[in-house]
Amino acid sequence: MKRLRYEDVEIGDDIGPVNRIVTNEQVRQFVGIWRSDQSASRFTDDEVAKREGLPGPIVPGPMNVALVAQLITGWTPDVRIKKLDVVFRQLVRHDVPIRIAGVVTDKDVADGEPRLECDVFMEDEHGSRLVIGKASVTLPMGSSA
Repeated sequence: MKRLRYEDVEIGDDIGPVNRIVTNEQVRQFVGIWRSDQSASRFTDDEVAKREGLPGPIVPGPMNVALVAQLITGWTPDVRIKKLDVVFRQLVRHDVPIRIAGVVTDKDVADGEPRLECDVFMEDEHGSRLVIGKASVTLPMGSSA
């Protein structure tokens, strides 16, 4: 992972991408930590999901947010997320390829703090956007280490 500073980043720079497949087991582990109710749900059980009109189990919203946040924190070690807003546009299914990426859309220094604005997204293997969002992040100023 390359250590970046504010001066190293330009508008239009890519973040990622990260290609992932979220497995049934990963969702079960996440739900086990996230929820105290461990009964079958639309997140972990095919039958429950289908009874709710879904095509199969889906990745929970908070897990999708965590995956997008992981993209940003994996970009460079000194990045700090100030704000992350996402919109869920489509279902994220288990065991299918997804691509998580972002792009720097703005940069400025406000109140002495270097800030970057980024568009972030998660898409399926056909390029359909499943999750979209915006992230405000900071990086330290100074030369790269």
